[in-house]
Amino acid sequence: MNDARQLNAAQERAMDLMSFLAVNLVDHPDEVRIDLVEAEDREVFRIHLHPDDQGQFIGKNGQTARAIRALLAAINARGNQRFAMEIVED
Repeated sequence: MNDARQLNAAQERAMDLMSFLAVNLVDHPDEVRIDLVEAEDREVFRIHLHPDDQGQFIGKNGQTARAIRALLAAINARGNQRFAMEIVED
């Protein structure tokens, strides 16, 4: 994460989960970058990947990305913060 702000406990746990998943799903883990940005009503994990890894991270018919979004939905249901994920093409 490139943001200098201090993360609260929920943000830190969610960031750890997103980092673990992203790094372990791709072939170029050193090129994974995750930014947490504030949107209107939620915080968005912006996932930056090597171009060759995007399809791998998204999965066949988007299944992997959908599963990760389902995990974020479970985190949202459990706490008072709202998280979303966006895969960024660099």
